[in-house]
Amino acid sequence: MFKKILVANRSEIACRVLRTAKRMGIATVAVYSEADKDAVFVKMADEAVCIGPAAPKESYLNVDAILQAAKDTGAEAIHPGYGFLSESELLVDACEQAGVVFIGPNKHAIQLMGKKIEAKDAMKKAGVPVVPGSDGAIPDEDEAVRLAEEMGFPVMLKASAGGGGIGMYACKKEKKLRKSFEDAQKKGEMFFGSPEVFLEKLIEEPHHIEVQIMADTHGNVRHLLDRECSLQRRHQKVLEEAPSPFLRDDVRKALCETAVTAAKAVDYVGAGTVEFIVDKDQNFYFLEMNTRLQVEHPVTEMILGMDLVEWQLKVAAGEAIDFTQDDVQAKGHAIELRLCAEDPDKRFMPSPGTLTTVQWPEGDGIRVDAGVESGSEVTPYYDSMFAKLIAHADTRDAVIEKLQGAVENTRLEGIATNLSLHKRVLVDDTFKGGTYTTAFVADVLGLKA
Repeated sequence: MFKKILVANRSEIACRVLRTAKRMGIATVAVYSEADKDAVFVKMADEAVCIGPAAPKESYLNVDAILQAAKDTGAEAIHPGYGFLSESELLVDACEQAGVVFIGPNKHAIQLMGKKIEAKDAMKKAGVPVVPGSDGAIPDEDEAVRLAEEMGFPVMLKASAGGGGIGMYACKKEKKLRKSFEDAQKKGEMFFGSPEVFLEKLIEEPHHIEVQIMADTHGNVRHLLDRECSLQRRHQKVLEEAPSPFLRDDVRKALCETAVTAAKAVDYVGAGTVEFIVDKDQNFYFLEMNTRLQVEHPVTEMILGMDLVEWQLKVAAGEAIDFTQDDVQAKGHAIELRLCAEDPDKRFMPSPGTLTTVQWPEGDGIRVDAGVESGSEVTPYYDSMFAKLIAHADTRDAVIEKLQGAVENTRLEGIATNLSLHKRVLVDDTFKGGTYTTAFVADVLGLKA
């Protein structure tokens, strides 16, 4: 096992990785931008190195600065968290050249699954069902319209290298498709370095369901069950739960087995997530694979009694998975609430500033993964999420009741947050029924992004 690791991230995920490393007796190094010099994760680490100004390109996306920090501190491995460089081929290459272990999958898997068109082709070859759509990138909007008319509206236009809902447009008519085409190309180029776009048939009344994967260098691949991630705004998740309340058991089994097939098809190693879109009749299709730890990994940990970060470290150090697929059995239910500095009643506008008061709930089955404390600054430079509130209980109804109490006992003052959104969700009958779709926030709660 590594004696010292560097965490190339910030806020709650940096705190999360640091906690496990400390429990395992591994020395830790945090890297931080000038904007984060007083952040909780900086104080938690054994050592901390400033790697640049607030702008992500000059700090958390600065591969050279991060590798230099690893070299200067003697860190043997780098954990990238999620976001930033977590799915970066550049960081993988730099680690390899520097003799530092990248705690994540190999470059081949990151490369292949980071490009939606190539990923879709690879899944087709592996026998994984994919959403009907265009073969490859679309050169211009006229061709996009021709293909859309051929497969039938509505369609989904997507940036090939995109993620997090950026560069995605649901198009029910030709006018919207033409209007969105150039914008999708520009977003793809701006955020992901590629203007390529493609089309898929729009799945109506969709559920966004994913399967957690863990694989080692000895050929073992295990699924760690499913998560329901359909409660979203701007195609980005707000609440996640495990297991999905929507899936039939036979579909759940098939979905999880398909995720293992997908991981094996790309020689996957480490923690990863295979995401699917599931229609109202429970037909499922491959959506994408996230080659990293997911924000929502705590719900899987809670129902399995497992530490996924610990397994990331073990696998990266060359250890073999020591549990069988039959050992993976869900105990109860878990739900995670993402807490963000944004105002749900003002189209989810970001609300950076100082959290003057932070008070978290306590109790059996309650977990808080936070990157803030009273007096913490939520800056405008990074993602608005600053914490996650997770609950676990024997049944879904008991989890919802437990979370209602936890939310009431949470105090977040000084800035607008989405805590009010979660209060509304947890008492809603559609949500309680477990059949909500990705349109829930907009159509049921009436909140537009």
